[in-house]
Amino acid sequence: MEVLEILNKVRQKELSPEEAREYLRRQPFEELGYAKLDTHRKLRSGFGEVVFCSGKSLEHLLGIYKKLYEEEGEVLGTRATAQQYEYVKAQLPQAEYDPLSRILKIEKKDKERIGKIAVCTAGTADIPVAEEAAQTAEFFGSRVERIYDVGVSGIHRLLDRVELIQSANCVVAVAGMEGALASVLGGLVDKPVIAVPTSVGYGANMNGLSALLTMINSCANGIAVVNIDNGYGAGYISTQINRMGVHHE
Repeated sequence: MEVLEILNKVRQKELSPEEAREYLRRQPFEELGYAKLDTHRKLRSGFGEVVFCSGKSLEHLLGIYKKLYEEEGEVLGTRATAQQYEYVKAQLPQAEYDPLSRILKIEKKDKERIGKIAVCTAGTADIPVAEEAAQTAEFFGSRVERIYDVGVSGIHRLLDRVELIQSANCVVAVAGMEGALASVLGGLVDKPVIAVPTSVGYGANMNGLSALLTMINSCANGIAVVNIDNGYGAGYISTQINRMGVHHE
């Protein structure tokens, strides 16, 4: 529960001043023994804590989801497995899982989504990383336009959608192989481009290193690069940019 929500509840006599004081006196994290959940993160940064599911035991993951859901009313987790989803869903039936992006979430319904982020991929094989970015941005309240399979080997496909891409507050360019899509988009739009190298490609791609180096060395302006396959990071920072664009309007 956020501080503003607490104050409103006191004003509406749904919470006594004494109860509000006890809530505000609590530590800014929840101690679970195996995890310290940063329950004040949304108050500080505007985004609640997100769960990196990979490597967590089923019992620990469930405990984390239960506590975050109790505190926030929703939870976002990345890099989850189908087994983790089934285990969490047995206790939290609201949980949803997307096997493509591997996102495991409980999300508030009828959420308003503002602004516009364009998430573009060079190929269909890049979509899992792109969906991690798109669904992260949507969870945090951004409207997302998906423009998939518009790589430079058939650049007419990209040029056919360029007006839609140019209308966004931020562009996410997801590409493997040589990673050229980000450079092309950087030369077509007047908004920030978040480049996401993927591990898609043949041997000399070196699991995404070639795309990463291309994006870092781009001669186009306005490009920032996140780590290989880091769709979540791109979705997060593109939402920050999108919020600034909406407030500027």
